[in-house]
Amino acid sequence: MERWHGLAEVPTGWGAPGGCVVTIGFFDGVHQGHRRVVRRAVELARERGAAAVAVTFDPHPTEVIRPGTHPPLLSTPDHRADLLESVGVDAVLVLPFTLELSKLSPEEFVKQVLVDRLHTVGVVVGENFRFGHRASGSVADLIELGARYGFTTEGLPLAAPEDGAQPRFSSTDVRRMVLDGDVEAAARCLGRPHRVEGTVVHGAQRGREMGFPTANVETPPHTAIPADGVYAGWLVVGGRPLPAAISVGTNPTFDGTQRTVEAYAIGRTDLELYGEHVAVDFLARIRGQEKFDSMESLVKRMNQDVEEAQALLENTAG
Repeated sequence: MERWHGLAEVPTGWGAPGGCVVTIGFFDGVHQGHRRVVRRAVELARERGAAAVAVTFDPHPTEVIRPGTHPPLLSTPDHRADLLESVGVDAVLVLPFTLELSKLSPEEFVKQVLVDRLHTVGVVVGENFRFGHRASGSVADLIELGARYGFTTEGLPLAAPEDGAQPRFSSTDVRRMVLDGDVEAAARCLGRPHRVEGTVVHGAQRGREMGFPTANVETPPHTAIPADGVYAGWLVVGGRPLPAAISVGTNPTFDGTQRTVEAYAIGRTDLELYGEHVAVDFLARIRGQEKFDSMESLVKRMNQDVEEAQALLENTAG
């Protein structure tokens, strides 16, 4: 799959002779609603002998338009591209979201991005899609512009969970679930466990002293981190998932103040991960954060947490 950062990286004439079918959105988390739209774009591209391209943005538009309002993010740009690739697109174009880009009119956006660079023959978006300066462009505008510039437009109805828990799939709702610690509900909307990523850094090493050496994961700014507590999940190292018990919080037993994400790969004391980029996937919440009155009571509870995490993971694997 091709990955481009900015229009300048798109090779001249890419997608010829069939052109491109394009889907556009921020696609944070690439939840099941997003996947439905992207799958339709891929299907249409195959029908027309065209290339399927997903256009997304970085950073989140709100951070540029209203600085300081950046929402917690469900996926890094690289993970977002991986997820889009898994749906079948041939290329991902990440457009740097700048003030200049935000000021393009709907027609200027269509002309510069879709027509001049991607040679678009079809566009597939959700029915609530907005674009252009002050989000003034709608699906109806895309249809009209497509008729002028030679591409078709499909605005798909928004997909909803089968259990009826929400009226539609929404990144905003998934963020709320994650921040509430309801990672199981988040996983149902995402179609997979919620993931945080980062570099393993040195911590206080108290876990190692207690027999539970953890990877202290320093996450990028604006990462959507689950509520404080203990979780079952996986520590993903070099693409390999290792069963893990995960702690999120400030370590109140030791009067900590800095919030951390720490993952203990169950049964592993031989891992040396400092400086490595790893991922942590959250399966289920075991308990909330607690402050213990002694080291002994903490270690006892940690052993119980590990046992519960292992049981949950074994049931998932089975």
